[in-house]
Amino acid sequence: MTLPQLEPLQLLALPSCDADEPENVYVAMANGEWHGNCLDPSSQDGPASALASVADAAQETVMELLWQAWPLCPEHGLGMHPMEDAQERLFWWCAGERLRRGPAHVHAAVGALDALGTSIRARS
Repeated sequence: MTLPQLEPLQLLALPSCDADEPENVYVAMANGEWHGNCLDPSSQDGPASALASVADAAQETVMELLWQAWPLCPEHGLGMHPMEDAQERLFWWCAGERLRRGPAHVHAAVGALDALGTSIRARS
C-alpha cells in the first residue's frame, strides 16, 4: 500500500453469520477499520481474480475511510482503477483521455506502485 504516512493495509478475516459458510475476508486499515464488502469468494479462482478483488477492496477502504481517491496517477492527478490484460495481468489504469488531460494509459502493475517511487500522500 503506497500511503507512506500510514501503516500498511491488512487482510482481516471475520466469522460468517452462517456457521456453515467460510469466514469473510476484508481489506482493513492497520487499526482494523474496514469499509465495503468482503472479498468475492470467486476471487479464489486464480491469482489475477484474487489480486483484482484485493485491489478493489483496498480502494473502497481508502476512499471511504480517508475520503480520498487512491491510487492517483502522478501524470494526471486522477484516481486509477485496476484493469486486467489478455494475459491476466493486473495494472492500474488511468482514464486521462476522457478528461482531455492526456491519453488514457496503463501506469503500473498492481503491487508495483511503490517500486516506481509513486507513493501517494494522504491529504491533511
